Amino acid sequence: MCIIFFKFDPRPVSKNAYRLILAANRDEFYSRPSKLADFWGNNNEILSGLDMEEGKEGGTWLGISTRGKLAALTNYLQPQLDRQARGRGSCQTRPSRTRAGSTCSPY
Repeated sequence: MCIIFFKFDPRPVSKNAYRLILAANRDEFYSRPSKLADFWGNNNEILSGLDMEEGKEGGTWLGISTRGKLAALTNYLQPQLDRQARGRGSCQTRPSRTRAGSTCSPY
């Protein structure tokens, strides 16, 4: 099961406290290839890992843009997988790049 945890405190009590704490795991398939988090996209404006599974390359499950937009995706397993289905990770890359954000079409 994928989990995303975040704590946001716009006015932390201590100067050394974090305004945002974010943690996530990606454990649907341990052997699914991915790249480590790095900056990418036009002008390197998105920080995220990248899915590298054949046919679904380029999506992400968690990313943040230099403009402060955050995108996260969790997953659940279905009894039968459609190996030809498009990856949902690309949903994350579009809203992170736009100013107003956008929504993804259901898959």
